[in-house]
Amino acid sequence: MAVSLNDIKNKIASTKNTSQITNAMQMVSAAKLGKSEEAAKNFQIYASKVRQLLTDLLHSGNFSSSNNPILISRPVKKTGYIVITSDRGLVGGYNATILKAMMEMLAEYHDKHDFAIISIGGMGADFFKARGIQPVYELRGLADQPSFDEVSKIINKAVEMYQNELFDELYVCYNHHINSLTSQMRVEQMLPIVDLDPNEATEGYSHNFELECGREAILEQLLPQYAESMIYGAIIDAKTAENAAGMTAMQTATDNAKKVINDLTIQYNRARQAAITQEITEIVAGASALE
Repeated sequence: MAVSLNDIKNKIASTKNTSQITNAMQMVSAAKLGKSEEAAKNFQIYASKVRQLLTDLLHSGNFSSSNNPILISRPVKKTGYIVITSDRGLVGGYNATILKAMMEMLAEYHDKHDFAIISIGGMGADFFKARGIQPVYELRGLADQPSFDEVSKIINKAVEMYQNELFDELYVCYNHHINSLTSQMRVEQMLPIVDLDPNEATEGYSHNFELECGREAILEQLLPQYAESMIYGAIIDAKTAENAAGMTAMQTATDNAKKVINDLTIQYNRARQAAITQEITEIVAGASALE
């Protein structure tokens, strides 16, 4: 026989071990996904309240967007991109989706000198470096449920670079979590803030509050914090999509391992049956020769 019974048994045992590992990783990713979804839900509540406060402050006072650089759209000479990937593989097409889209976008809209990459995640940083694109800043080893303190350094750096006019607009590129099976690549403009409409309805929000200082002083502090929180929200969303992709990939790997085990078991049984049949045939032939 081309493959011995022992070889097939060893393959079955090895595949079963792999299946146990991928099944355990699937359960771990599922637990992480639940926590990430809860964190994303809580952030949406916070983001909604901050947005209501900002729109109310802009609407109720005589504040002009020309008073704050975060609200000013200036001529674009250079574009900044925060690209969020994972630090490791085993997440299906999660990283490939975002990185392929990024390279297509850079090739279509930019040359080598009019964009800057800020990379969150080792897979993205290594990918860009291998193609001669040096990130201006990178962050690796991010937790599955990152706190704001953990990512504040890179977020503050991105906002500071925009304020110092090292680039004239800032986008966050990441995979948006839809459900455990689906994610969607998104490119969202974070700076300047262009979607904060002063006339946006704030129904259900109380306008009767007292301010210890002027509205412009409050907005001067609140607008950068709002931009930072939106970037943080994108990171949480991307981490949720990463955990979902990891869970799906490990589930697929476990299902494939079970299929391989079934196929090998059938192969083993057939080979064993063939060996037994051959032994019986040899015994019968030997007995006939003695007659």
